[in-house]
Amino acid sequence: MISEKELIAFMDESSYKPMTAEELINALGIEDIEEMQAFFQMLNRLEKEGSIVLTRKHRYGLPKKMGLIIGRLQGHRKGFGFVIPDDPTEKDVHISLDNMKGAMHNDKVMIRPHHTPSGQLEGEVVRILERANKQVVGTFEKSKHFGFVVPDDPRLYYDIFVPLGEDKGASNYDKVVVEITRWPEKRRSPEGRIVEFIGRLGDPGVDILSIVKKFRLPTEFPEEVLAEVKHAPQEVSPEEIEGRRDLRNLKTVTIDGADAKDLDDAVSIELLSSGNFRLGVHIADVAHYVKEGSALDREAFNRGTSVYLADRVIPMLPPELSNGICSLNAGVDRLALSVMMEVDREGRVINYEIFESVINVDERMTYDNVRKILVYQDKELMDRYKEFINEFKLMEELCLILKEKRRRRGAVDFDFPEGKAVLDSKGRAIDIIKLERSIAEKIIEEFMILANETVAEHMYWLEVPFIYRIHEEPDSEDISELNSFLKIFGHKIKGREGSIHPGAYQEIVEKVKDTPQEKLINTVLLRSMKHARYDEVCVGHFGLASKYYTHFTSPIRRYPDLTIHRVIKETLKGRISKKRYEYLKQRMPAAAEQSSIMEQVAEEAERDCLDMKKAEYMKQHLGSVFTGVISSVLAFGFFVELPNTVEGLVHVSTLTDDYYTYLEDKMILMGQHTRKMYRIGDEVEVLVARVDVDKRQIDFELVN
Repeated sequence: MISEKELIAFMDESSYKPMTAEELINALGIEDIEEMQAFFQMLNRLEKEGSIVLTRKHRYGLPKKMGLIIGRLQGHRKGFGFVIPDDPTEKDVHISLDNMKGAMHNDKVMIRPHHTPSGQLEGEVVRILERANKQVVGTFEKSKHFGFVVPDDPRLYYDIFVPLGEDKGASNYDKVVVEITRWPEKRRSPEGRIVEFIGRLGDPGVDILSIVKKFRLPTEFPEEVLAEVKHAPQEVSPEEIEGRRDLRNLKTVTIDGADAKDLDDAVSIELLSSGNFRLGVHIADVAHYVKEGSALDREAFNRGTSVYLADRVIPMLPPELSNGICSLNAGVDRLALSVMMEVDREGRVINYEIFESVINVDERMTYDNVRKILVYQDKELMDRYKEFINEFKLMEELCLILKEKRRRRGAVDFDFPEGKAVLDSKGRAIDIIKLERSIAEKIIEEFMILANETVAEHMYWLEVPFIYRIHEEPDSEDISELNSFLKIFGHKIKGREGSIHPGAYQEIVEKVKDTPQEKLINTVLLRSMKHARYDEVCVGHFGLASKYYTHFTSPIRRYPDLTIHRVIKETLKGRISKKRYEYLKQRMPAAAEQSSIMEQVAEEAERDCLDMKKAEYMKQHLGSVFTGVISSVLAFGFFVELPNTVEGLVHVSTLTDDYYTYLEDKMILMGQHTRKMYRIGDEVEVLVARVDVDKRQIDFELVN
């Protein structure tokens, strides 16, 4: 029987012309009845997923040979969208509202691209291959004879009509889940029925629960998973220690946030007589407890990652494991996978070992306490942790060496300030604080990067199936657009087309550091890059300027880390059998793709949650005045960033003292009569004029 891969390769031959199913059967020499039936099923499956196309004349061909593009639709609140092609070599394609053909945000679609008279690439949806929004979260609004649900995600564009009798008794402004029963058509909104009541708008916790439902994040673990967890041990047994290297007497600490409960990694450090460092990175041996193919493993695969929202964590593994036997809690024996590295004064790993171990963490340190010890020499903390002061100083010394080594090789080091919402007992935002990256965070960051690189290179040369963390080079077109933008500020990314070194990016980052344009330029630099992802092929990590990179250090909260732990442990026990090799080779692409998808879902949910809490906090300050800095200027106004990372828009229509013109080449708004200018970096006083929490929009007006 011919495989899917072989069929597509056959259709991809230059001599192939679209054939009917019968012609394909004859050409491929399929004679057996059962094989024919299986072949017809394969054609239907491939056609439904968009891998092949069935023409109106009932002939099969490949989309790319017919000038068609397959991809995901990125919707916009105004109704149009962009298709991000599955093929990374293809450019994004603009789709106008008239050419959406009922497609909605995140649908998988097939489009026919064309160029407008002005040369712009546009397209029209010719087929919707997969619907992404079978259920939608939103706010119910009711009238006498019908209702409708306004989606929380404005990119869905359409309100969903709910006929009489399909509202499940929902009241005005209830947060609900609506199931779509009829998809949108030209000049016709989608229809649906309410299937779940989330809560009353404004009730404590309903806002974040709505985000959980919106991104379809799982809130409960299946019964079969919980049944497996019941059999998980509470402590490490003597039998489990056998065959492992005993590091329980090694001085070891964890360094995490104060509220962290799932502790993946511990570190140790010694100064050798040669002057080199012996750095130990010890990672929780989650694979020992989560067996491949178990219900726990299947659920972890589906979740892909833990999700950290403002008031809760949605863990990849049940808390009994993630906060219990798998977590490297202080004072108890724990199983680990250790990487011991000898690092010289240039930051080079000159020797290393990877092995299974048992450890007993001496102290559970927080970033804040380590920072106070190293930066402020806090007397109380230095007395409390006097036995570890020397180790913390060695960690700081090695961290700075590693950071300088990465800088020299051209790694890009963005320093975007992050915000965090502080909530009261009812889940309301009472403050937004700016998180700082101190020396403590940098120590763990540098040590984890080094461990990831060491493990990735080790496994690469073993030539076994693996999952790498990759970050491809930016496209030449993106570099060209980036340079057009940078030219405004007198900068340029240096390098030949198709061969850009990350050091060229870092050079710009260093030039704009502490300038008014720093955040804007760094943001545009970041957007010109591709998104890092997981892949079974090692192509390097552009942003880190690293030839070999993986994610090894967080198996409690990331599925790819858990997956590669199994492979590493198998290689430590000897050569992988041919049968096992083939299984892993087939398994890795699916695990990499699923992990990449779920990582993006988690990032979007976490960002949406923070944006919502920022808006909620600012709504409590309507009419209040703040001092901020102009972070970007556009034709319709400018954004002002406050010290706590909150951003709001000052719309040009509110600048009533003059008519303002946007000077694109200088990114300035200038008054026609007063010649007053608003530029990036200008400090301004703003009043909080309007806040729409549902739309995550904050509007400022200038004071005076």
